[in-house]
Amino acid sequence: MAMETFGMMLKSCLLIMFVLVLSLQVLPSLCYTSFVFGDSLVDAGNNDYLFSLSKADSPPYGIDFTPSGGQPTGRFTNGRTISDILDEALGAKSFPLPYLAPTTKPEAFLRGLNYASGASGILDKTGSLFIGRIPLREQVDSFEQSRSHMVNMIGEKATMELLKKAMFSITTGSNDMLNYIQPLIPFFGDDKISATMLQDFMVSNLTIQLKRLHKLGARKLIVVGVGPLGCIPFVRAINLLPSGECAVEVNEMVRGYNKKLNRVLDHLNQEMEPETIFVYANSYDIVMGIIQNHHEYGFVNAGDPCCGGYLPPFVCFKGPNANTSSVLCDDRSKYVFWDAYHPTEAANRIMARKLLNGDESISYPINIGNLYNYKP
Repeated sequence: MAMETFGMMLKSCLLIMFVLVLSLQVLPSLCYTSFVFGDSLVDAGNNDYLFSLSKADSPPYGIDFTPSGGQPTGRFTNGRTISDILDEALGAKSFPLPYLAPTTKPEAFLRGLNYASGASGILDKTGSLFIGRIPLREQVDSFEQSRSHMVNMIGEKATMELLKKAMFSITTGSNDMLNYIQPLIPFFGDDKISATMLQDFMVSNLTIQLKRLHKLGARKLIVVGVGPLGCIPFVRAINLLPSGECAVEVNEMVRGYNKKLNRVLDHLNQEMEPETIFVYANSYDIVMGIIQNHHEYGFVNAGDPCCGGYLPPFVCFKGPNANTSSVLCDDRSKYVFWDAYHPTEAANRIMARKLLNGDESISYPINIGNLYNYKP
């Protein structure tokens, strides 16, 4: 009887999704499904369940996250992540739950799951300094296990129907580059590889995981490029850069990687369209535009972190009183950066809006709003 009820719920969900995608507008869906992979930019709390030095499980993280009443959820920002905001805009009634959360129930895959992990990267060894983290390859392994569970519950055909309509987002690569540029952190042994070789390693390893996701049933994939790391507070601080300046060499390395990634995604689209679309999300130009024109977006500070102060170690925490807490800005909505690495919810909202409705310079070959309505 339980299986019959579950099967009826799934059929109803798929019917609603089918009706809604016939519209040319982005409409709210009762059954929006999203699978999220990546790093701390989109981690929804998986690292809370790991022995890790990379966690956002204490105040003031989550201070503006309404569903938790301002309590930390494991998100590395003051409120919602970009994927949270996009999911809401596309009709999600709840956010994909962290895969590792013990409270995540088996039927959660109907709404989607979040596999992202802070400090992780495309390469397996990225983030080893933080001990616990889930590299992209292991995140896809976890999705494969989830898929097997779906098949056991609803069958192969219904699983493929669900996955064909689901949105898959992959936001990773920043930590691979941050590990590479940080001083005193060994990378590939004593002999540091060239930046070009790093870019190639990253692209080739990411491509393997994208093809795995496709083989497992993903048909609508959003692949987010790396943002201008040379402008984040951490990188500016270790390079001793004055206000308003970014680390040019770091940004050049990022642009080189993004260009190679874009070419690979274009090639995959040529191979797999129309049944599958890989969308390249140009986070670099979006974030750089926000930083360079921050006053136009209502920000007063585009270089310093709201939480954690202006100098290393940039620790963002709330102690028992003002004397023990880290520095926290007066108005979080006026800062581009929440901490030394991550944007505020205010910046995330702008990025999400551009990705949802932007032109081909922002989201290629189609924007995320159109990807949602796309019928493979």
